[in-house]
Amino acid sequence: MFHLSKKNKAVIAILSLLLVVMSCGWYVWSCYHMTQERWMRAKATVDVCCHYELRAGNKILLDLGNDTTKLDAFFVNQYDLLPSCKGLILAEDNAAIRYKRYQGMTPQQVYHAQIDSLQTIYKNAKWTLHEIDYYTHSHNVRDEGYGMIADYAEQQKVRFEKAKKLLDSLHHTVDTTSLRIVRQLSYKVLYIDQLSTRQLSSQSCQLEKHDMQKGMNYFRLSSQALPDSACAINQRSAFYGIKMDVMPFCKSFVKVMQADSAGIYTGERDSLFHPHGHGTWMGNDGSHYEGQWKHGHRDGFGFGIESGKQLCVGEWKNDRYRGERLVYTYDRIYGIDISKYQHIIGKKKYPIQWSKLRITHLGNISRKTVSGSISYPISFIYIKCTEGASLLNPYYRKDYRAAKAHGFRVGSYHFFSPRKPGLAQARKFMKHALVRRGDFPPVLDLEPTPRQIKQMGGPDAMFAQVRAWLRYVERQTGTRPILYISQMFVNRYLKYAPDLEAELSRMDSPLWRVQARYQAGFVAVMSRRKSKRYPWTCRYQCF
Repeated sequence: MFHLSKKNKAVIAILSLLLVVMSCGWYVWSCYHMTQERWMRAKATVDVCCHYELRAGNKILLDLGNDTTKLDAFFVNQYDLLPSCKGLILAEDNAAIRYKRYQGMTPQQVYHAQIDSLQTIYKNAKWTLHEIDYYTHSHNVRDEGYGMIADYAEQQKVRFEKAKKLLDSLHHTVDTTSLRIVRQLSYKVLYIDQLSTRQLSSQSCQLEKHDMQKGMNYFRLSSQALPDSACAINQRSAFYGIKMDVMPFCKSFVKVMQADSAGIYTGERDSLFHPHGHGTWMGNDGSHYEGQWKHGHRDGFGFGIESGKQLCVGEWKNDRYRGERLVYTYDRIYGIDISKYQHIIGKKKYPIQWSKLRITHLGNISRKTVSGSISYPISFIYIKCTEGASLLNPYYRKDYRAAKAHGFRVGSYHFFSPRKPGLAQARKFMKHALVRRGDFPPVLDLEPTPRQIKQMGGPDAMFAQVRAWLRYVERQTGTRPILYISQMFVNRYLKYAPDLEAELSRMDSPLWRVQARYQAGFVAVMSRRKSKRYPWTCRYQCF
């Protein structure tokens, strides 16, 4: 039998001890050494959802929605040197998870506040649907953005019907003394299921304890088992990772969505996290915009609407609406305006060949989208009658009679002068204008420059003269006149005349809404709409 000497036994014992020490050291080092892959596999996010309900007794009267808070978290072991996770999660603490939305309010106050809120939602959705209804009747699928607006319309219909149903339910609640608010908390963990694709999975969990000293919360998965794709780390590393935000989770893997006190934006962003590219803004006041953004501003094609205001579909520049972008097709209704300049070119005079009138060119001032060839029949004509308080179109009466004789719908317009009182201009117009039954309403063509408005005394002084013209002509004709203005004018000055702005936004108003860009002469595209005052009315867009 082989015998070892005492010296050899001592060497073997020392080597064995060293091997055990090195193995333990390597194990301890591996437990605390963090690689990027390990951080990623251990990373998680806890969604704390606080759900509110308004109940009458045990009956759920109204779902008040959720408040959701996201907490940075890591899967951790119960004991640092042992694989003892069992679904344990260490997450940051956030005072928002203890916030009570209706603290300090009685159930009856919440009840009445919800009725007011639903009435606002109902009113806004109804207005939006009316605006979209007009848009869909005067546009078709060939128009850019038609699909976006159709999708938004479906969302608004659901919102409208839901608000209507909830209002009916709340109004039928007779006994409000039994009302109570129920607050329910639920927790869900998001973690990376496949590291290569960064696909997310989720599981429910429960709050196990709150460590006030560390400012941390401990959660545990309902399954009480570590997911196969996850990795548990020691609690000290997890604490450090949360405090130092070592591996941001939401920014990398959760859909980009930002909410603030004004509303919610969802969509693409630039390197500074500003809206850039295609995105959607939903304001808390009911406003909505979907389309192109550029470094935080609406820029490019999109559509937007605000409560009580017109649906704006078309070009935006630096957060300002610039005008609609139509697709010109043969099946639209077109009209033109004429003045003495269609008769006089230089020193020569020309007659209008009424039987050959067609639109064969749309001008070069703005970009236009055309489907097919440009050869459109003319359905109506606006004829310039007067300008200022002294100028009269010498061809007005002759053109008026000739246009009607050739079957065109006819209207008369006045070109506003910033140098003369509005009432004097209105009297001049009514002295010469032919406004007959079946004619289109009179138009006031308002195109002053910023310098002219300043010379008049500012926007308030200008609108005082405009109102004088509109009121006098309406009294004399019994028909509300049309105000012809550009989109640039709307953006800059219409806010100084809230009464006219409200009139332009009325759905039941016989007034035409105009969205125009400056151009010598205009082509009006319009759609028919019944009215009690005269055979048919319209809104039109000028380009």
